[in-house]
Amino acid sequence: MIKNKLKRGFTLIELLVVIAIIGILASVVLASLNSARDKGEDAAIKSNLNNIRAQAELFYDNNSGSYLGVCSDTNVAQGVTAAGGECNDTADVWAAFAGLSSASTSSYCVDSTGKAVTTTSSITTGSTACPAS
Repeated sequence: MIKNKLKRGFTLIELLVVIAIIGILASVVLASLNSARDKGEDAAIKSNLNNIRAQAELFYDNNSGSYLGVCSDTNVAQGVTAAGGECNDTADVWAAFAGLSSASTSSYCVDSTGKAVTTTSSITTGSTACPAS
């Protein structure tokens, strides 16, 4: 009697090829997730700074038409801290800005004139106005 032995299973090379393909696909997915994570962080930064504008106007109304001390206000300071940015004020104007995660040379800036811009221009420490672009 001749016994028919059927080989079942995968060879080592077949398994290695499948593992390599899975590894390549996983690296593509992880690269996409990093980009999405940076965009999410940028959205959070912009949201925090945009919320500061409303808080600054409430501060202005409650302080006899002066912005002096707006950056020290609890709500504004929390927003600036959450955005990882900086806030500067005088009696007449204020500005807040923070660097963006997705582009290391870009910053987001909001100020008392209602301007909210993403800019690659350098924002100097102590500035109370956003750059033109």
